[in-house]
Amino acid sequence: MQRISARRKPPINNNNPGEHQDGTTNGNGNGNGNGKRKTGVADSDAESGDHVGNTQVPRKRRAGAGAKRPSEDEMASLAERTAVSLLKKTMYIGAHVSAAGGVHNAITNATQIGANSFALFLKSQRKWNNPPISADARSQFLSNCRSHGYAAAEHALPHGSYLVNLAQADETKAEQAYVSFLDDLQRCETLGIRLYNFHPGSTGGEPRPEAIARIAAQLNRAHAATPDSSVVTVLENMAGAGNVIGSTWEDLRDIIALVEDKTRVGVCIDTCHAFAAGHDLRTPEAFEETMRAFDDIVGLGNLKAFHLNDSKAPFRSNRDLHANIGTGFLGLRAFHSIMNHDPFCGMPMILETPIDRTAPDGKTVEDRQIWADEIKLLESLIGMDPAGAHFADLSARLQEQGAAERNRVQEQVDKKTAKEAEKTTKKAKKTTGAKGARGSKGKS
Repeated sequence: MQRISARRKPPINNNNPGEHQDGTTNGNGNGNGNGKRKTGVADSDAESGDHVGNTQVPRKRRAGAGAKRPSEDEMASLAERTAVSLLKKTMYIGAHVSAAGGVHNAITNATQIGANSFALFLKSQRKWNNPPISADARSQFLSNCRSHGYAAAEHALPHGSYLVNLAQADETKAEQAYVSFLDDLQRCETLGIRLYNFHPGSTGGEPRPEAIARIAAQLNRAHAATPDSSVVTVLENMAGAGNVIGSTWEDLRDIIALVEDKTRVGVCIDTCHAFAAGHDLRTPEAFEETMRAFDDIVGLGNLKAFHLNDSKAPFRSNRDLHANIGTGFLGLRAFHSIMNHDPFCGMPMILETPIDRTAPDGKTVEDRQIWADEIKLLESLIGMDPAGAHFADLSARLQEQGAAERNRVQEQVDKKTAKEAEKTTKKAKKTTGAKGARGSKGKS
């Protein structure tokens, strides 16, 4: 668990709006992805509104200037990979890394931060039309996996396109979503990847049961179109904003119930989303109750992976605001519970925490040393005594680090809550007044 370098520098590359994953570009750098910028994973309500299935899409990270070959300095290790066999529990911890310039670069980027698992986009997440993965990129991906000891079938968790909404009611848009979704499954098969994570979708204002049925129907169709595939379509739980599906365990249960091939569907729990939606993980008791409820409703056997994120927003806020581990409202104790829970052993555990920082020149850059450090932090929690002085000191320091941001978001939530309460009160008074007026008129 020794760290080779503590240097802080920008990342190798980032996904560019016009950059394909095999290194080719679309020329104008825009495609259909002229959506709002997402300030890292942390600072955007990624579920708010109904951006799912249109061009108003969030961005996993800031875009770079384009694909280029990384320098030797940029490829320098930020952390030594820990042999999972040396950990007290077999936890495969990693992060959502860039695949700019080709999917094979995801392996390089994962290795650099000391990750034992990784997530990536298999194509631009903000464009409908993408070229296929080149034979060279596929060959390099498989070669890099072998060279660095990654089993793509077990350690990779690709993330689906933000454009795709499998609950889409419009036939034309639903077909467009299906074609893109199926293409991703085929890309997984090409690379030997077994797990594919995606957001369930949005009702678009339509009845929820009907939207859930459409998601399951699209999954059944995609599974039938790939009968020889073993790729598991992994539903991600959501924070609960607007019409987005997946914030309740019941949503996930109901989708899975309608999927014909149960071996090809599963769930990824995003800890920030779960907390924001009202599933508490902060104490050992709350963690046990939440996982008991998940097992009773969805089934622990359906759990395939985790997205590990703290939350800048308070409990039941329905806000998807990722925070660095231990600095948010979840706190370090929640992640200690996860890291020491035997049923989670062997699953890919992916960080989507913010890594933006301000460089000396005032520009915002990505600092992947943050991920390297968080991976080591999470690994150190395995077997650590949560009642000991070291854990208490570590937890307190991280909470202090995130205090200002938690207070800022709490103020936002409080103002919104007060405004909604005031609006409800005014509406109630107006309704009461109208009823009183009708009653007086009837008596006269």
